[in-house]
Amino acid sequence: MTNKAKSPSPSFSSNVDRMVDHAFSIIDLDEGTAQAIKACNSVLQVKFPVKIRGEIETFTGWRAVHSTHRLPAKGGIRFAPFSDQDEVEALAALMTYKCALVDVPFGGSKGALLIDPNKYSRDEMQLITRRYTLELVRKGFLNPATNVPAPDVGTGQREMAWIADTYKHLNPDDINYQACVTGKPVKQGGIRGRVEATGRGVQYAIREFFRHPKDIASANLSAGLGGKRVVVQGLGNVGYHAAKFLQEEDEVKITAIIEYNGVISNEDGLKVEEVYRYKIEHGTFEGCPGGTFSNDTKAALEMECDILIPAALERQITKENAERIQAKMIVEAANGPITFDADKILQKKGVIIMPDIYVNAGGVTVSYFEWIRNLSHIRFGRMERRYDELRGNEYATLLEEATGSKLSESTRSMIVRGASELDLVRSGLDDTMRNAYQDMHETLHSDDKIEDLRTAAFVIAIRKISSYYLDVGIY
Repeated sequence: MTNKAKSPSPSFSSNVDRMVDHAFSIIDLDEGTAQAIKACNSVLQVKFPVKIRGEIETFTGWRAVHSTHRLPAKGGIRFAPFSDQDEVEALAALMTYKCALVDVPFGGSKGALLIDPNKYSRDEMQLITRRYTLELVRKGFLNPATNVPAPDVGTGQREMAWIADTYKHLNPDDINYQACVTGKPVKQGGIRGRVEATGRGVQYAIREFFRHPKDIASANLSAGLGGKRVVVQGLGNVGYHAAKFLQEEDEVKITAIIEYNGVISNEDGLKVEEVYRYKIEHGTFEGCPGGTFSNDTKAALEMECDILIPAALERQITKENAERIQAKMIVEAANGPITFDADKILQKKGVIIMPDIYVNAGGVTVSYFEWIRNLSHIRFGRMERRYDELRGNEYATLLEEATGSKLSESTRSMIVRGASELDLVRSGLDDTMRNAYQDMHETLHSDDKIEDLRTAAFVIAIRKISSYYLDVGIY
């Protein structure tokens, strides 16, 4: 995670609205329809007391619902010392457009609790999380059918398990209680592949980009991911997994990793796993072997590279530093890391930007799979895996009989093996990211009014949402 931008203007929600307004102007929606789509439906603010170390502390939290055109509304809950209502509303809006873009049938929502989790023990965090959950349930902002949270900054499987258990005790007759939240531990109703889903989605998004020669040329990049120089900002869940997968499976060079308290760099490439383990143990990159440490995190964001992956917080690239960005391509793994003004500067420079509502959609996509799993009460692949293995074994035997030679153990194993739940999750995620990018690519290159991938993404999302309203006769 990196330090959040302190500039009060323009706000995060204003940046999102300006991007959406630009897309509205492309598709020529009437003002009334545009406002209906853009408006945040409802925002809950809660203040609740919790006794901590003998003292009463009052905590503030929010849950925003941007759209309920599809149910449930979906979006993470973050625990952070910088959260506010504007941020929550902006993130809820991005969730609406993100879900529409990748064909996940959810509306958009988001939540936050104003807290620094580092200041509290595990037991204290459990008390606070359960109390916050109680407020959400009481106000109707947590339910498997209407509003389903997930992890975000400062939260993870642990917090999601606490939320699900609290909901269960408040609704003991709801057999679908596990579907009230996603991102849970596998043993508590979670799904394999959810922890790394957003980072894996970033990898799949970049891979799909490099399958399109015309787009590669527009970024002044050579074909193939191997050897590309990549700078990653943020080594949290998303940044770590994206960097790890890209390095280990696609052979890119991670030349720098930026955190709020320093940057480590090596032009020959860092070993992501080793850097990550060192950071976990020491809390800093300083002294980490295999790279050069610096405190100048701002300059690191402006390093020359092929691909820059902002995977931290919003408003990291602004009009103040956009001109100095040297990356040929920016892949927005975080929500809103580039402001509207910075986006325009980068576009003029010829920098290709893969937008956040596409790039980080892996999380909500696999959350959708988990939600379906919870409602169906059955693990993916449970009914068909062994049948597929039986059919594969018969196919392998037929091959041996037809060729007169015996298959090697590795070849037979590959043919016979049935898909596990993780295989199916990764397949579904890959398919989602491929299809969404292909839609963006086609939209970008078929309309002269659309000049960039971000606008293409918003145009696709808005068209889907407006079509839904038209189909059900809302206007």
